[in-house]
Amino acid sequence: MFTEILDYKVFGGTKKELLDCVESFDKVNIISGNPEILYSGMKDEFLNKVYNDESAIIIPDGVGTVIASKMVKNPVKEKIAGIEVMGEIINKCEKEGKSIYLVGAKEEVLKECVTNIKNKFPNIKIVGYHNGYFDLENCDDIVEDIKIKKPYALFVAMGCPRQEIFIARNMKEFPCKIFMGVGGSFDVFAGKVNRAPEWMINLGIEWLYRVVKEPFRIKRLGVIPKFLWKVKKNN
Repeated sequence: MFTEILDYKVFGGTKKELLDCVESFDKVNIISGNPEILYSGMKDEFLNKVYNDESAIIIPDGVGTVIASKMVKNPVKEKIAGIEVMGEIINKCEKEGKSIYLVGAKEEVLKECVTNIKNKFPNIKIVGYHNGYFDLENCDDIVEDIKIKKPYALFVAMGCPRQEIFIARNMKEFPCKIFMGVGGSFDVFAGKVNRAPEWMINLGIEWLYRVVKEPFRIKRLGVIPKFLWKVKKNN
């Protein structure tokens, strides 16, 4: 069910199979494995260790990762977007009476994110939340609050590598089952950023929509050919 891309094991099943797989873990760290994230792990020993930890599942979140899976002749079944996984987990938690905790984004964005999640999932238990503007070396109050609240799922939206550092440092101590770094997903839930139209998502060109809306992302696209070249050289 996993595809080896470089030194990573990327989940190769469907989104539904992913959710089933998550259940088999005592604790699981879901990594949104787009080329930028995976390339960063190749250059950073700490991130590489996080991504390859036995508690981690890397999902193919990006058309570049899907292409890479085809290059190694073990294609994943589908692209799995991190924000969609986040939504599915929240939906599951609502149905099963389990709680979530949110860390990340600006205070204003976070509060709108919380409001919109509650509107979409009226029975969800959000036991706590905190913005992402704090010192990772001095955040005992946040750590203790999460320990006390005991959420089932913890979503951290602080970008790479801050969210990965926060999760990795505290994963053993936190009583959560699901951990997930979700990048800019709080902005989407808050309505500050829109996802691409469904037809663009289905065609695998959501990245184009995001670049048009946020031109600063153009520089980040340069990672994709670098990543694919590495895959080609190592295949």
